[in-house]
Amino acid sequence: MEQAKYTYDELLNRNKELEHQLEEANDTLEAIRSGQVDALIVKGDNGHQLYTLKTADQTYRVFIEKMNEGAVTLNRFGVILYCNSRFADMMNLPLEKVIGINFETFIPEISEEKFNELIKKGWYEDCKGEILLSNKEFQLTPCLVSCTTLDLDEGVALSLILTDLTHQKEAEWELKVKNEQLIIAQNAAEKLNNELEDTVKERTNDLLISREHFKLLANNIPQMTWTNLPGGEVDFYNQQWFNYTGRRYGETAGWGWQQIVHPDDLSNTMDKYVNALKTGDDFEVENRYKRWDNTYRWHLNRAIPLRDDKGEIIFWVGTATDIEDQKKEMDRKDEFIGIASHELKTPLTSLKGYLQLITSYKKEEVPPVVKQYIEKASVAINKLQRLVNDLLDVSKIQAGKLEYALDRVNLPALIALIIENAKHIYPLHEFESQLIPGLYITGNAERLEQVLMNFINNAVKYSQSNKRIILQTDVHDGVVRVSVTDFGIGLSEEQLDKIFERFYRVEDKKYMTSGLGMGLYISTEIINNHHGKIGVESELGKGATFYFELQLIE
Repeated sequence: MEQAKYTYDELLNRNKELEHQLEEANDTLEAIRSGQVDALIVKGDNGHQLYTLKTADQTYRVFIEKMNEGAVTLNRFGVILYCNSRFADMMNLPLEKVIGINFETFIPEISEEKFNELIKKGWYEDCKGEILLSNKEFQLTPCLVSCTTLDLDEGVALSLILTDLTHQKEAEWELKVKNEQLIIAQNAAEKLNNELEDTVKERTNDLLISREHFKLLANNIPQMTWTNLPGGEVDFYNQQWFNYTGRRYGETAGWGWQQIVHPDDLSNTMDKYVNALKTGDDFEVENRYKRWDNTYRWHLNRAIPLRDDKGEIIFWVGTATDIEDQKKEMDRKDEFIGIASHELKTPLTSLKGYLQLITSYKKEEVPPVVKQYIEKASVAINKLQRLVNDLLDVSKIQAGKLEYALDRVNLPALIALIIENAKHIYPLHEFESQLIPGLYITGNAERLEQVLMNFINNAVKYSQSNKRIILQTDVHDGVVRVSVTDFGIGLSEEQLDKIFERFYRVEDKKYMTSGLGMGLYISTEIINNHHGKIGVESELGKGATFYFELQLIE
């Protein structure tokens, strides 16, 4: 093992000497930075040289020390005579390890040529340039270097002011990326806009063609046709409208069509029109329109909404079909039904009376087979009498003469009586009652009995397998609902929409039933005259529940 050159005491003394020298060096550097020293000595190849600043003062040095840019002073050999703390921080070195070394130490190879050109030019004139600096970790920092000469007592020195461009370069790079992205986006937007313009032109052309086709079609159908916006304003009429009304477009556009409607029909028309606009349901109403000669003719109005892909209504398309002739034929038919019903009622009443006399004849014994025939004849006459009564009611409804007195009615008692009668008429069916006691309404007991018997008759007709029928009352918010539920064939969606129409009958291959299909139509008019509501709830194959609702009284 090699023998130590120094003893422990010698090493200790040498360490103390080095610490003293370091302390003096630090004191000297601090004196330079704080402006307490106006000159410094740098050891060179030719011995020590003294450097002083001609305009050195404390304020200037403090300013240099506090600035955000790095400040460096070089001699002709590129040795750093002075630097501020900011430059030392940029190079990630202590200040004492920066002063006295060659500045080229911090120049990476990639910037050597540019740096040499900049320094060479800087000795003759003020100049600026961008270079890269490298710290001890070899991290590169872009800097803007400003070169200017300083006159020292011992000669000219070169002053460098170095501005860190890291954040600026990052911002420039981000801006460049954003600009490139913006250019891409602009190109894409321009392409999309061009495609959109082509699509708009194509769609506009298609729309113009479609509109011309629509006008051609609308002007060549016998019905009056219109379109209206989602808010209700009419924006198109076909030629038949102007031919019929004799009006110009401006007179009936928007909401101007109201002046053409018969005053007695306007309220009902407006109610259904506004309701359709709110709900989006199809619009349908019968009303009278004034013709150019100031006469009125009946029309059936229908309108359906046209929707976009999102289900929003774009506009409505409506037609008005002249039904004046059909109305007159219907009136004549109703008049005939009324007359015929009256004519049939008298002989039916007489025939029923004669059969009752035969049944009660006591002088001679009536043969059993004759009694059987009489019973069958009585059943047929009762059925025929019900049909005649229905025809009379229909004729009265059409004439607006279905009138009857209203009184206080004990509803549970009336329903109990109806159930009792139904059990005698339909002994094979099972009737259940779920009634709330003490319910009173204002109505006509005879007509309400007619409604419930119509419900029961329908339940019996269409529930031949499951013969269970339930009559029930429910109360909600001062309104009583009376319902008749069966478990028969039920109704389809299409049948639900038509079941209360006049002469409508449910057709089913398994159940062939008799009747004119007027019972529910008459029931609807009766409940409407009671200011109530009538309806049905059903599902095909699972039975049906017919009901009406009336206001309760104390």
